[in-house]
Amino acid sequence: MTQADRVSAFDKFMKGKVSDECRCELICKGFFTAPASTKYHGNYEGGLFDHSFSVVKFLVELTEKNNLKWQRPESPYIVGMFHDLCKIDQYRHPVIAESAHFNGSVDYIMDENSWEYNPDTVLKGHGEKSVMLLSQFYTLTEEEILCIRYHMGAFTDKEDWRDYTRAVNQYPNVLWTHHADMLASHVAGV
Repeated sequence: MTQADRVSAFDKFMKGKVSDECRCELICKGFFTAPASTKYHGNYEGGLFDHSFSVVKFLVELTEKNNLKWQRPESPYIVGMFHDLCKIDQYRHPVIAESAHFNGSVDYIMDENSWEYNPDTVLKGHGEKSVMLLSQFYTLTEEEILCIRYHMGAFTDKEDWRDYTRAVNQYPNVLWTHHADMLASHVAGV
Protein backbone atom coordinates (compact mmCIF):
# COMPACT_ATOMS: atom_id res chain seq x y z
CA MET A 1 0.00 0.00 0.00
CA THR A 2 1.37 3.43 -0.91
CA GLN A 3 1.23 6.59 1.18
CA ALA A 4 -1.49 7.91 -1.15
CA ASP A 5 -3.53 4.72 -0.57
CA ARG A 6 -3.13 5.11 3.19
CA VAL A 7 -4.17 8.77 3.11
CA SER A 8 -7.21 7.87 0.99
CA ALA A 9 -8.26 5.11 3.43
CA PHE A 10 -7.76 7.53 6.33
CA ASP A 11 -9.87 10.22 4.62
CA LYS A 12 -12.75 7.80 3.98
CA PHE A 13 -12.79 6.25 7.46
CA MET A 14 -12.12 9.42 9.46
CA LYS A 15 -14.33 11.73 7.37
CA GLY A 16 -15.52 14.66 9.47
CA LYS A 17 -13.49 13.59 12.51
CA VAL A 18 -10.14 15.21 11.60
CA SER A 19 -9.45 18.83 10.73
CA ASP A 20 -7.58 19.76 7.55
CA GLU A 21 -4.81 21.17 9.75
CA CYS A 22 -4.43 17.88 11.61
CA ARG A 23 -4.51 15.86 8.36
CA CYS A 24 -1.79 18.04 6.80
CA GLU A 25 0.34 17.78 9.93
CA LEU A 26 0.00 13.98 9.91
CA ILE A 27 1.18 13.84 6.30
CA CYS A 28 4.08 16.25 6.90
CA LYS A 29 5.26 14.49 10.07
CA GLY A 30 5.20 11.02 8.49
CA PHE A 31 2.21 9.36 10.15
CA PHE A 32 1.50 7.45 6.92
CA THR A 33 5.09 6.31 6.36
CA ALA A 34 6.47 5.68 9.87
CA PRO A 35 6.81 2.13 11.21
CA ALA A 36 4.86 0.94 14.25
CA SER A 37 7.95 -0.67 15.82
CA THR A 38 11.57 -1.61 15.16
CA LYS A 39 11.12 -5.39 15.12
CA TYR A 40 7.59 -6.37 16.13
CA HIS A 41 4.18 -5.57 14.63
CA GLY A 42 4.17 -3.08 11.79
CA ASN A 43 7.97 -2.81 11.54
CA TYR A 44 7.87 -1.55 7.98
CA GLU A 45 7.30 1.74 6.21
CA GLY A 46 3.63 2.66 6.73
CA GLY A 47 3.26 0.22 9.62
CA LEU A 48 2.18 2.92 12.07
CA PHE A 49 -0.84 3.84 9.97
CA ASP A 50 -1.65 0.20 9.17
CA HIS A 51 -1.57 -0.69 12.88
CA SER A 52 -3.57 2.40 13.89
CA PHE A 53 -6.14 1.74 11.16
CA SER A 54 -6.53 -1.83 12.40
CA VAL A 55 -6.94 -0.66 16.02
CA VAL A 56 -9.59 1.91 15.12
CA LYS A 57 -11.54 -0.66 13.11
CA PHE A 58 -11.40 -3.15 16.00
CA LEU A 59 -12.38 -0.46 18.53
CA VAL A 60 -15.34 0.71 16.45
CA GLU A 61 -16.45 -2.91 15.99
CA LEU A 62 -16.09 -3.64 19.72
CA THR A 63 -18.07 -0.48 20.48
CA GLU A 64 -20.91 -1.51 18.19
CA LYS A 65 -21.05 -5.20 19.16
CA ASN A 66 -20.77 -4.59 22.92
CA ASN A 67 -22.88 -1.43 23.03
CA LEU A 68 -20.05 0.54 24.61
CA LYS A 69 -20.86 4.04 25.78
CA TRP A 70 -18.35 6.83 25.21
CA GLN A 71 -18.41 10.43 26.40
CA ARG A 72 -18.66 11.45 22.74
CA PRO A 73 -19.44 9.37 19.63
CA GLU A 74 -16.17 10.08 17.79
CA SER A 75 -14.01 8.88 20.71
CA PRO A 76 -13.36 5.33 19.42
CA TYR A 77 -12.15 6.84 16.13
CA ILE A 78 -9.87 9.39 17.81
CA VAL A 79 -8.52 6.98 20.42
CA GLY A 80 -8.02 4.09 18.01
CA MET A 81 -6.37 6.09 15.24
CA PHE A 82 -4.10 8.18 17.45
CA HIS A 83 -3.24 5.97 20.44
CA ASP A 84 0.32 5.50 19.04
CA LEU A 85 0.82 9.00 17.66
CA CYS A 86 3.99 9.09 19.77
CA LYS A 87 5.65 6.87 17.15
CA ILE A 88 5.44 9.51 14.44
CA ASP A 89 9.11 10.41 15.05
CA GLN A 90 10.15 7.49 17.25
CA TYR A 91 12.15 5.48 14.71
CA ARG A 92 14.65 6.07 11.93
CA HIS A 93 16.71 4.02 9.51
CA PRO A 94 20.18 3.31 10.92
CA VAL A 95 23.26 4.75 9.23
CA ILE A 96 25.42 1.99 7.78
CA ALA A 97 28.08 4.12 6.09
CA GLU A 98 29.27 7.70 5.78
CA SER A 99 30.99 9.33 2.85
CA ALA A 100 32.94 12.54 3.53
CA HIS A 101 33.52 14.97 0.68
CA PHE A 102 36.39 17.37 0.04
CA ASN A 103 34.10 20.37 0.69
CA GLY A 104 33.31 19.10 4.18
CA SER A 105 29.83 17.74 3.47
CA VAL A 106 28.91 14.21 4.47
CA ASP A 107 26.53 11.78 2.80
CA TYR A 108 24.94 9.07 4.89
CA ILE A 109 23.95 5.68 3.56
CA MET A 110 20.95 4.36 5.44
CA ASP A 111 19.79 0.78 5.92
CA GLU A 112 16.33 1.13 4.38
CA ASN A 113 15.36 -2.38 5.54
CA SER A 114 15.63 -1.86 9.30
CA TRP A 115 14.68 0.60 12.00
CA GLU A 116 16.21 1.86 15.22
CA TYR A 117 15.05 4.18 17.98
CA ASN A 118 15.57 7.87 17.27
CA PRO A 119 17.44 9.32 20.27
CA ASP A 120 16.83 12.89 19.07
CA THR A 121 13.11 13.16 19.85
CA VAL A 122 12.25 16.04 22.16
CA LEU A 123 9.07 14.58 23.67
CA LYS A 124 9.48 11.24 25.40
CA GLY A 125 7.05 8.63 26.63
CA HIS A 126 4.41 6.53 24.96
CA GLY A 127 0.79 7.15 25.93
CA GLU A 128 1.69 10.47 27.52
CA LYS A 129 3.48 11.66 24.38
CA SER A 130 0.54 10.60 22.20
CA VAL A 131 -1.81 12.64 24.40
CA MET A 132 0.51 15.66 24.23
CA LEU A 133 0.78 15.53 20.43
CA LEU A 134 -2.93 14.93 19.91
CA SER A 135 -3.94 17.75 22.25
CA GLN A 136 -2.65 20.20 19.63
CA PHE A 137 -5.67 19.29 17.50
CA TYR A 138 -8.37 18.11 19.92
CA THR A 139 -9.69 19.05 23.30
CA LEU A 140 -9.63 15.51 24.65
CA THR A 141 -12.08 14.17 27.19
CA GLU A 142 -10.68 12.59 30.32
CA GLU A 143 -11.88 9.23 29.00
CA GLU A 144 -9.94 9.70 25.74
CA ILE A 145 -6.83 10.79 27.64
CA LEU A 146 -6.92 7.73 29.89
CA CYS A 147 -7.67 5.35 27.00
CA ILE A 148 -4.63 6.63 25.11
CA ARG A 149 -2.42 6.90 28.19
CA TYR A 150 -3.13 3.33 29.31
CA HIS A 151 -3.71 1.58 25.97
CA MET A 152 -0.69 -0.68 26.70
CA GLY A 153 -2.53 -2.24 29.65
CA ALA A 154 -0.27 -4.31 31.88
CA PHE A 155 2.53 -4.01 29.30
CA THR A 156 3.49 -0.79 31.07
CA ASP A 157 5.93 -0.47 33.93
CA LYS A 158 4.81 -2.30 37.05
CA GLU A 159 4.53 0.96 39.00
CA ASP A 160 1.75 2.03 36.56
CA TRP A 161 -0.45 -1.05 37.15
CA ARG A 162 -2.36 0.46 40.07
CA ASP A 163 -3.15 3.61 38.07
CA TYR A 164 -4.10 1.51 35.04
CA THR A 165 -6.56 -0.46 37.18
CA ARG A 166 -8.03 2.76 38.58
CA ALA A 167 -8.40 4.15 35.04
CA VAL A 168 -10.24 0.96 33.93
CA ASN A 169 -12.55 1.19 36.95
CA GLN A 170 -13.34 4.81 36.13
CA TYR A 171 -13.61 4.32 32.35
CA PRO A 172 -14.08 0.70 31.18
CA ASN A 173 -13.27 1.78 27.61
CA VAL A 174 -9.62 1.94 28.72
CA LEU A 175 -9.70 -1.87 28.83
CA TRP A 176 -11.54 -2.09 25.50
CA THR A 177 -8.88 0.16 23.93
CA HIS A 178 -6.15 -2.16 25.18
CA HIS A 179 -8.15 -5.12 23.85
CA ALA A 180 -8.41 -3.50 20.38
CA ASP A 181 -4.66 -2.80 20.40
CA MET A 182 -3.90 -6.44 21.27
CA LEU A 183 -6.30 -7.71 18.57
CA ALA A 184 -4.55 -5.55 15.98
CA SER A 185 -1.00 -6.40 17.00
CA HIS A 186 -1.28 -10.03 18.11
CA VAL A 187 -4.26 -11.42 16.21
CA ALA A 188 -4.25 -9.40 12.97
CA GLY A 189 -0.46 -9.12 13.19
CA VAL A 190 -0.16 -5.47 12.32
